[in-house]
Amino acid sequence: AAGALHPAPHTQNGQAPILPGDKRGNNHQDPRQQRSNVIVSSANESNAPSSTAARPSSAAANQQTQQSAATIEEEDRLTAIHPREVMELSQHTSEVFMCAWNPRFTNLIATGSGDASARIWAINGKDASGGCRQSILLPHGHDSSDKKNKDVTTLEWSSNGELLATGSYDGVARVWSRNGELRQTLKGHRGPIFSLKWNKRGNFLLSGSYDKSTIVWDVTGEVGFVKQQFSYHFAPALDVDWKDDLTFASCSTDKTVQICRVGLARPIKTYTGHADEVNAVKWDPSGTLLASCSDDCTAKVWDINSPRNEPKWDFKSHQQEIYTVKWSPTGPGSKNPNKVLLLATASFDGSVRLWNVANGSCLRILSRHRESVYSVAFSPSGEYLASGSLAGQLYIWNVGDGVHIKSFKGKGDIFEVAWNVEETRVAACFSSNVVSVIDFKKP
Repeated sequence: AAGALHPAPHTQNGQAPILPGDKRGNNHQDPRQQRSNVIVSSANESNAPSSTAARPSSAAANQQTQQSAATIEEEDRLTAIHPREVMELSQHTSEVFMCAWNPRFTNLIATGSGDASARIWAINGKDASGGCRQSILLPHGHDSSDKKNKDVTTLEWSSNGELLATGSYDGVARVWSRNGELRQTLKGHRGPIFSLKWNKRGNFLLSGSYDKSTIVWDVTGEVGFVKQQFSYHFAPALDVDWKDDLTFASCSTDKTVQICRVGLARPIKTYTGHADEVNAVKWDPSGTLLASCSDDCTAKVWDINSPRNEPKWDFKSHQQEIYTVKWSPTGPGSKNPNKVLLLATASFDGSVRLWNVANGSCLRILSRHRESVYSVAFSPSGEYLASGSLAGQLYIWNVGDGVHIKSFKGKGDIFEVAWNVEETRVAACFSSNVVSVIDFKKP
């Protein structure tokens, strides 16, 4: 469920109700816990004498696991980010679901929280010692009774950096100036908004909702209005992404991916290859390949120009649900056209995988996380990748050799990681109400 997240303490302002397709609640216990519980209970219930030959090997395996965990901890200590390289933004009063750096006014970062607010923070100086100059509160409710169900689940800056769109659990999308002034209130959905995206031109805003629909809003005038509402999914729409200024993809708990175009009454394409909820969709920089990932433990790459409705690639090696996918900012259509295009997949199995979509091979398995990985982000050059997991573990990896070069352990779960444009900072948002902004210097 894009935008809507995993075990979170119930907010004081009345946590939005847990919905199907919402990975935030206890209804979505980490599958590894479920599996280990089953293993433990079946071992306890089994009265059959265990074969003596089997015992030493399981003990040896256990010892090996402990040794590798100890090795990882030691290596993490050596690559640990120093506290003086971390700035903590701590004015939210509930979990922080989202963060986004402004693409043009690059010292600004926006955050969205379960406390019924978003904030825009102005970060000073070249590193953490500069501190935060100010934080502007963008309230999504006036008082405690009005704040119910107003968790800010998704947000995005327009490409010119002037406007911030926020989507919340009350089904309302809002558009703010970068100075924090509320410009537009967009009411049309009948359920929580899970995903919100600007088109490049900045005239349309696209939202995907629990109410099963996606809406394209025209936000060019004083008052935003519904340009077109698309109701082709049979279940909540979890993620949306623009291909170009008029064409977009959406995915749903109905297991399908739809490609729609403003002005056309029917979807251009419907992809039905997934066997479970589709959590995310992302177009590559050229707008020809679409990646999708699902609770069916697969990620698929679809070629929009292919007459076939089968995926070009079907990546099946993850052991558990894949929560998110990201393309590298490389290859045709990107700012780094001479570098190879890669796809990153992040899974509840604790691994991040990097795929070469030219030949469909898995280039790297990045497996240090011991918990579900919720977020990955390529740096603007495509040379580094940040990943964040439950239990507060963040890693920064060198994409070229798959080696982790930095590690950071925060309090609570990490819901999202994001790079600034200059590639000098990584932000991570936590269930413990804070955002950590971490200095990054190229090794």
